[in-house]
Amino acid sequence: MKKNGSLGFNPQENIIPILPAIIIGMVNLALAIAATFYLQPGLSAAAKFILIVYGIAGCAYIGAYYWLYITMPNKVIYEWANSIVAGIALGLLIYLIPLDVDYLIHSMVLIAALSSAAVSGRAPSMSLIAIVALFHFTYYYQNFTPLMTRLIHAFLLISAVIVVETIQQVKSLSRKQINRLEAVNEISRQIVSTLDTRQLISLLNAALHNALDADTYYIGIKEDDSLQMQLFYDDGEYFHDVTYKLEGSLSGWVIKHQRPLFLPDLRKPLNLDGVNIVIIGKPKTSLSWMGVPMEGTHVNGIIAIASYRPRAFNRADFELLISIAQRAALALDNTYHHALVQEETRLDSLTRVYNHGYFIQTLQAQAETCRLSKQPLSLIMLDIDHFKQYNDSFGHVIGDEILVSLCSAIRSHIKHSDAVGRWGGEEFAISLPNTDAEQAMLVAQRISQHPADFKFDDNKTFPVPTVSMGIAAFPHEAEEISKLIDLADKRLYLAKQRGRNQSKPRSRHKTNPPTSAPRPTPRPPAPHRHRPPNSGSPVGTAAARPIHQHPALFHFFDDLIFRHLDSVFQVEIHHVGCRLRLKP
Repeated sequence: MKKNGSLGFNPQENIIPILPAIIIGMVNLALAIAATFYLQPGLSAAAKFILIVYGIAGCAYIGAYYWLYITMPNKVIYEWANSIVAGIALGLLIYLIPLDVDYLIHSMVLIAALSSAAVSGRAPSMSLIAIVALFHFTYYYQNFTPLMTRLIHAFLLISAVIVVETIQQVKSLSRKQINRLEAVNEISRQIVSTLDTRQLISLLNAALHNALDADTYYIGIKEDDSLQMQLFYDDGEYFHDVTYKLEGSLSGWVIKHQRPLFLPDLRKPLNLDGVNIVIIGKPKTSLSWMGVPMEGTHVNGIIAIASYRPRAFNRADFELLISIAQRAALALDNTYHHALVQEETRLDSLTRVYNHGYFIQTLQAQAETCRLSKQPLSLIMLDIDHFKQYNDSFGHVIGDEILVSLCSAIRSHIKHSDAVGRWGGEEFAISLPNTDAEQAMLVAQRISQHPADFKFDDNKTFPVPTVSMGIAAFPHEAEEISKLIDLADKRLYLAKQRGRNQSKPRSRHKTNPPTSAPRPTPRPPAPHRHRPPNSGSPVGTAAARPIHQHPALFHFFDDLIFRHLDSVFQVEIHHVGCRLRLKP
């Protein structure tokens, strides 16, 4: 147990056990003075005066001991001053009373040592006994006291030493128990005040470090057949992202049997079937180990501590670790449950991607991070083509499965740091931090190339609808999130207008503007040809087709027509040129 000066007995609690000793000490001193007057009636007036003054002063000091100890601001100085004053006073008393009643002196020495040991440490109490012994043996030597008397007096002084040591041991055990209880209460108070898992692990780290004198400790959570370390401290160093197999390990035994395990000396053979010592962290073998399971609704793990010294822990330490583990399991269970609830509020119930509101929060946070680090961010707005017709043809159940499968395909083509959210209906948004427009276009192409059909559990195969996407880059094209979303959405709409099943980034000549080569001019119109009558086309025209079906002219009309005219006119390409017609 690590020492903590703020824990233990307060002055009032220290003084209560010695109140009977104070009373008995005053009675013994009065009896010793009275016995001296009775046994030596021929004392001189000066000797009688000295005895009376000594008795009154001694009783007054003993009676004031309680008040002095409580009011003294520096208890340590008073403890040493008291041991010196009491030792000298009791040592001189043997010169004032006859040897016939010196047993009363030894009883007072015992009471004084007991009182000193109760309120102070070992050193002041032993010093008091040593001062008394010095005076007494000097007196015995000067007065040629018989050897048997000296031996009896030595035994009485040794008894006082034993009393002091016994009281110190009892105080130490009591202080440790109080420290443990206060440590558990403090840990409980702190960990119930947080629902954040990382903060909870940090609090448990401080608790284990302060409460137990260990070289190694860790908190692990079971994941499949492995233990994932949430906290791992070993010999002054913290290790991160540590995972090891549970099979055959001490932690695996504890989690499997859900029983605490106390191994005070690992030099002895383990009586655990199939369990071997597994070394992780520093390449050193622990010689004492304790592990306690943590089990809850959402948590199954272990707290363990170890030392490179054998028998470094006792049963009291083991009980303290059990108390900490029980509270840690409850607190971790609460944080995990809170995290699950929070996650449910962030996810779309069907596709399990971010919902609309949380995706916007994530996008704003990612954009701010990219702004500070001067990195790009790309946004893809994705929409499933003709999804309503698909639902009408195959049913909403199949439509829902297609949405789920599409989100799985999207997640398989983006990084863990990217984000995908359901914008609404069959429309989704994909945030790609640290990704420029060209890289985002590659991601969009991979997403659009997912399998052309899906085979479901009932062995039915359905064609997968195509998707249209609009791409916008932050901050090069839009420095505000609202404008970024609006730009990507407009490009998505433009991609759908152009025939769907395509991605619309910014115009190619805008992305890479030519430096010297002139813009290509369109090919001159072909000679006019008449179609046969009853061909279904207007007289004097070739078969009218939408412009996106003419790849050679697509980019020429990209900005000129579609940016300014496509929302108003219908553009058709003929063998003799092109024609604009107002849209109905």
